[in-house]
Amino acid sequence: MTQHSLNKTERKAAFSLASVFGIRMLGLFLIMPVLAVYAQAYPDYSPLLVGVALGAYGLTQALLQIPLGMASDRIGRKPIIIGGLVVFVLGSIVAALADSLVMVSVGRALQGVGAIAAAILALAADLSRDEQRPKVMAIIGMCIGLAFAVSLVVGPLLGGVIGLSGLFWFTAATGVLGIVVLVMSVPKVVTTSARRESLPVASELKKLLKHKQLWCLNTGIFVLHAILTAWFVTIPTQLQSAGFESQTHAWFYLPTLAASVVLMVPMIIRSARNNSSVQWLRASIAILIISLVAVFYAGESAVWLVAALVVFFTGFNFIEASLPSLLTRIAPAGSKGSASGIYSTSQFLGAFVGGVAGGWVLQNYQTSGIVVFCLILLLCWFVISFLMKNPESVTSLSVATPNLTKDKAIRLSEQLLTITGVKEARWVEDDQATYLKVDKKAYDEKAVNELLSALRTGE
Repeated sequence: MTQHSLNKTERKAAFSLASVFGIRMLGLFLIMPVLAVYAQAYPDYSPLLVGVALGAYGLTQALLQIPLGMASDRIGRKPIIIGGLVVFVLGSIVAALADSLVMVSVGRALQGVGAIAAAILALAADLSRDEQRPKVMAIIGMCIGLAFAVSLVVGPLLGGVIGLSGLFWFTAATGVLGIVVLVMSVPKVVTTSARRESLPVASELKKLLKHKQLWCLNTGIFVLHAILTAWFVTIPTQLQSAGFESQTHAWFYLPTLAASVVLMVPMIIRSARNNSSVQWLRASIAILIISLVAVFYAGESAVWLVAALVVFFTGFNFIEASLPSLLTRIAPAGSKGSASGIYSTSQFLGAFVGGVAGGWVLQNYQTSGIVVFCLILLLCWFVISFLMKNPESVTSLSVATPNLTKDKAIRLSEQLLTITGVKEARWVEDDQATYLKVDKKAYDEKAVNELLSALRTGE
């Protein structure tokens, strides 16, 4: 097995952890395309409570995302993940047995308490080598995106057969399956990852919250998931009004998503080829604005709704795929874990705010109010995006550098910065590691290895 390929442990870790993550996210997303329809059967139904039920998981997930990630460093990755999945199953059962939307919201909030994303990513980092870690993370990321797409198709199909309560029972079963996969398939840890690349560090959070480029990204992911959740407060009932029965919504979402992916892929390729991610990001925000204007004029027209959703998911999918890449390139060396923790917190907080605000706006100002609400958020984000700059095309690496004095560490960092392709170098005493940001096209890996070898032999 070459250094450029995943080894057996890495492949097993990537696909098993992707399965666990995907299973859990599928359970969270599954009710999004159907709740607004089935919620009307509850005695306490209101658009506001629909929004609360949709977004409740986001609040608890946002509050616990960083603390549970840090706890996994002390308690262990697998205990945190298993505990999170157990709570997720309990939340699903509470929602399945609920006789009111209030109790559905309580169940959804419990689902979010099982905030295991950071622990899963940290375990994935523990089980992979530095040079292969991006591939492992990409597999997990693709599985999350697939879970969202599958939920839009499977949710209406299953809901038409087993109802909303059945969907929550199904979600509970998938949580149990996730525990089985984790216990049976995820390898034992064979390496110890550089923790700052995978986990938040409390002392870094305040500084990163003030980082202008990261602040723009965090605002963006907040807005993106706020408008997504707000839109799903109303879009299922709009489809019903346009003549689509709830169980047929799957056949509406499937070609819509497929068409949006076909349109999105060339955008990804062009932005990467020309290092113009920020310009394409700005164009995608404009695409989202256009889609919402189309919804405003769609009324009950099926043709307009189809066109609007294709345009919306084209912009949404591009942004969802682009922002994590931008985060990796912008985050300072040795701060990727902390930056990712803030980013994920912003994402889930956006889902909560979008659900609650969307429900309240729909209750008081109908669908046109949600469109205006989302347009205001997008226009603010569009303006903020002009503060962003295209980052250098760099990647993060970490190398073990134990037992260094502070003076030696400073000299090492200075020497590393003279090597071709090394853009940043930072030694962290607590981790006994040096974190690098490198231009992979120009990176002189041989020179770095020679320098480190000389350091270890005392030359």
